[in-house]
Amino acid sequence: MQVIIPLAGKGTRLRPHTHLVPKPMLKVAGRPVMDWVMDRLDGLDVSELIFITGHLKEQVEAYARTRYRYPCRFLEQQVQDGTAGAVNLARPHVREPMLIVFVDTVFEADLSIVSRTDADGVIWAKEVEDYQRFGVVVTDADGYMTQIVEKPSTPISKLANIGLYFIRDTEALWAGLDHTLQAPANRGEYYLTDAFQHMIEHGRRILTAEVGGWYDCGKLETLLDTNAILLAQHASPTAPDRFPGSTVIEPVLIEEGVAIEGSTVGPNVTIERGTRIRSATVNESIIGADCRLERVDLTRSMVGNRVHLAGVHGTVSLGDDADVAGASD
Repeated sequence: MQVIIPLAGKGTRLRPHTHLVPKPMLKVAGRPVMDWVMDRLDGLDVSELIFITGHLKEQVEAYARTRYRYPCRFLEQQVQDGTAGAVNLARPHVREPMLIVFVDTVFEADLSIVSRTDADGVIWAKEVEDYQRFGVVVTDADGYMTQIVEKPSTPISKLANIGLYFIRDTEALWAGLDHTLQAPANRGEYYLTDAFQHMIEHGRRILTAEVGGWYDCGKLETLLDTNAILLAQHASPTAPDRFPGSTVIEPVLIEEGVAIEGSTVGPNVTIERGTRIRSATVNESIIGADCRLERVDLTRSMVGNRVHLAGVHGTVSLGDDADVAGASD
């Protein structure tokens, strides 16, 4: 099985950081989002990873080649015309069934179902209450997809499409992509889901499988929520004497080489190596490497690498190499 990983095609929502770090390489609970997703491939018969990248191809390639044990291929989507165009770039290289994974979410799913079904494809979904935010999947009584609808105005289904698909009948997908890419663009984009609808309408069976957990990393608010969930599940307790004179409220992940003086940190905070925090309060936040935080009170914040903050209170979202001081500093 080949794994298609479209890092392009979908618009990004973490705009302060995107010119520096590809969104799937943003860290949550101390690890890039992409690493959490790659963990789910363990136990599958994966022959190749095919990354569809945008303008940060070199960063993605350098990271993936040293990090992942599978053979990797990298293709650049130069025209950001949607998810259908992104996946279509892989067509000349696909020679077997494929898994398509959009890595801006962390999920808990049993992917081994692909070896236990004879369906032409599998689409993973999660039941949600705020269905109007998502594309939703409509199924028949046997759990096979009959329709996929983008952001419905009526409660036709609460099964949200999470961006994880298995395709056994690749020829049917290519036919669906041809149909989609030859039709007028939908609000300026060509959607992969329209190709799935074409497959259904031409007699293919796509099974719907529900995930156990689905954690969005596509915008700041949900990235911080996901950080909290993963810290609660995976973070180890901080040694009680590690930061004398400071208070650490679990769960947190504080890397080696971090110095904290006279501060309160946590809950739900990750801090990368080399950062120094003094006379501060930080909670519900992600702090990058080699930062200097002094006399700050931060909540629900995201701070890049090598950032200097002094006298700042409230919520911030900053990319790398920022220098921000409050009015009194």
